[in-house]
Amino acid sequence: MSKSLVTNLVALVLTVIGFLEPFDSNLILMIGLFSLSGGITNWLAIHMLFEKIPFIYGSGIIQINFKFFKIAIKKLIINEFFSDKNIQKFTSKIGNETILSISSNINYNSIFEELTDSIEKSQLGGMLAMVGGRKALEPLRKPIIKRLESLIKKIIEKNKTSSLDNKLTNDVKLNIEKLIDDRLNELSPQDIKIIIRDVIDKHLGWLVIWGGVFGGIIGGISFYVSSIIL
Repeated sequence: MSKSLVTNLVALVLTVIGFLEPFDSNLILMIGLFSLSGGITNWLAIHMLFEKIPFIYGSGIIQINFKFFKIAIKKLIINEFFSDKNIQKFTSKIGNETILSISSNINYNSIFEELTDSIEKSQLGGMLAMVGGRKALEPLRKPIIKRLESLIKKIIEKNKTSSLDNKLTNDVKLNIEKLIDDRLNELSPQDIKIIIRDVIDKHLGWLVIWGGVFGGIIGGISFYVSSIIL
């Protein structure tokens, strides 16, 4: 049973008791009537958000203005989650990960071995043999590999210019906007109504509860004020 229905039933029971109960019946009646009025009014206002009621202007606002809701949904997604700043962070991270990925996939040891082979086959091969051959170059392996890693990273970063970053950001944003537009264009007024209702429906019941509670309080105050005046 929903919160709204329970609230209105309790208010209705109080109203009925107010008619029947001889002890302080007017107080109970006032509390019940005001509580029922507040609960039903808030329930009707919530219902009017989603459903069109004949002859009541402003009802069914979500279905009538579903185009504006679609625009608002798109703006919310783009501005809050896919702003230029956020996309640039994302693409920059991709760029850095790409650099690390390319660098880590290069076999620097193989490059060093090929470099050593080239030296052995060149005119320097004889001189190299006199000082111990390939083993003489082994102490140079780590420094050369480290230098190669640094050099390749610099080359990749140098080619990753700001203009390319901006183009990538714009391309990502355009594609995201297209995906959002395509999906939103598939939504009907009924779909928009269901989406919004699913998001806020669980919380809307509290509006009816508080409408009943505050209505009952106002009813009690009204009773005592009228008793003093009269």
